[in-house]
Amino acid sequence: MDAEAHYRSGALLPADSIDLARTALLLDVDGTLIDIADTPHDVVMPPSLRTTLSDLLKLSGGGVALVSGRTIEALDALFAPLTPPAIGEHGAEIRLSVSAPTLKQRPASLSDAVRRQLHLLADIDPHVLVEDKAHSVALHYRLAHRQEAVLKREVAAIVAEESTDVEMLFGKAVIDIKPRLFSKGSAVCELMTHPPFKGRTPLFIGDDTTDESVFGILPDLGGSGYSVGRPVPETQGTFRSPEQVRLWLERVAAHSGRAA
Repeated sequence: MDAEAHYRSGALLPADSIDLARTALLLDVDGTLIDIADTPHDVVMPPSLRTTLSDLLKLSGGGVALVSGRTIEALDALFAPLTPPAIGEHGAEIRLSVSAPTLKQRPASLSDAVRRQLHLLADIDPHVLVEDKAHSVALHYRLAHRQEAVLKREVAAIVAEESTDVEMLFGKAVIDIKPRLFSKGSAVCELMTHPPFKGRTPLFIGDDTTDESVFGILPDLGGSGYSVGRPVPETQGTFRSPEQVRLWLERVAAHSGRAA
């Protein structure tokens, strides 16, 4: 087994054991496929990643999906010219196939009052970035780590005043505020009921606490999960880094290409 595919909590499946015709390959983006940057706009797309994803999509018959907190529009800009199946905004958006329009899973959004209060938190520090999306808001503070405790306290107060229908997700130097009505996990369950994913075995790779809703539902779907950078109890193994994920995916594509 590849040495780089082993890390503390378990070992990954060998690349040559993955049957892409029977697998639904579900991939988080930031921190999993690409390295996290100071802001979402500063991420660097590795040159080979688009080629690898394109190969995997062809070899799997479209059975590869991105699962992200980014909007699908932002994913398309990042991965252009690819437009793979995708789950965006932590489950608010779903695109079932390359040719399908985006399917809005849930109409729920945040109130204007909550959005205004969250935007005001940028006044705490000019390095706090407020990312306002259709169904959610993300506060990025990678450049303002000293404000973490203040931001978490203020966001918690705003959410508490709103209702129990709004929740916070604490990621890597980011706080996502969204309706409870949807999640990455619920969106994966929806995705797996549609072709080309229906009837396949899901294999999910994610790195953050925002991915835990997917890890939690995988046993019910007969699937497996792998974390990146940190062991997670519900997973079968852990990659060291996004670079190791990319290398493993390249090997999966290469083996499947030879077998085709």
